[in-house]
Amino acid sequence: MQRTAIVTGGSRGIGAAISRALADAGYRVAASYAGNDKAAQEFRDETGIPVFRWDVGNYEACAQGIAAVSEALGPVDILVNNAGITRDVMFHKMTPEQWNDVISTNLTGVFNMSRLVWEGMRERGFGRIINISSINGQKGQAGQVNYSAAKAGDLGFTRALAQEGAKKGITVNAICPGYIATEMVQAIAEDVLQKHILPQIPVGRLGQPEEVARAVVFLASEEAGFVTGSTLSLNGGQYFG
Repeated sequence: MQRTAIVTGGSRGIGAAISRALADAGYRVAASYAGNDKAAQEFRDETGIPVFRWDVGNYEACAQGIAAVSEALGPVDILVNNAGITRDVMFHKMTPEQWNDVISTNLTGVFNMSRLVWEGMRERGFGRIINISSINGQKGQAGQVNYSAAKAGDLGFTRALAQEGAKKGITVNAICPGYIATEMVQAIAEDVLQKHILPQIPVGRLGQPEEVARAVVFLASEEAGFVTGSTLSLNGGQYFG
């Protein structure tokens, strides 16, 4: 049985790797994105994976987007909540807008998307929700009070919802990546990377987006039905939590 997956923020970075890996594993995949039309169209042209634009922080936009995906590909069986933004600033300078923007996308977006696929998963007796949190949701990070709070909230969300879904065949899990070789991380100055970041990582390198994607493919599988409410730390040994 071919199942349908949505990957939010699925046309760039870690999300693009997840979308590709799920498609390669035989799933029908839809990649949502928020605003970079050029990158999304290039991703679609390169992979053949359909892309859909909506803001995960907007409940009605999510409802319309999920309806469009369901019409095109079928009911959503797998949801990967990957979409995320940063508005990094030290707390004494943080504005309400910087707080609200990050919470809206990184935490409320997880609620919006999950809530809108939840009843269908319950009715069909199968579902996989995989929330991409962060190492900074586990340990915190200066300059990221908003981001760390949202990503920590994703972990509490995961553990609570897993308990509700278990008897209905729905698993809910989280992955906490550390430093992954995405465009954002690779834009860090080389001396900062070499002197301050890599020495914190016991394996001595950045993670690859494909390594996160392989973990998602496992958690999305039929074989992962006994894994729920779990947090997978994927950080090269940088933090154990």
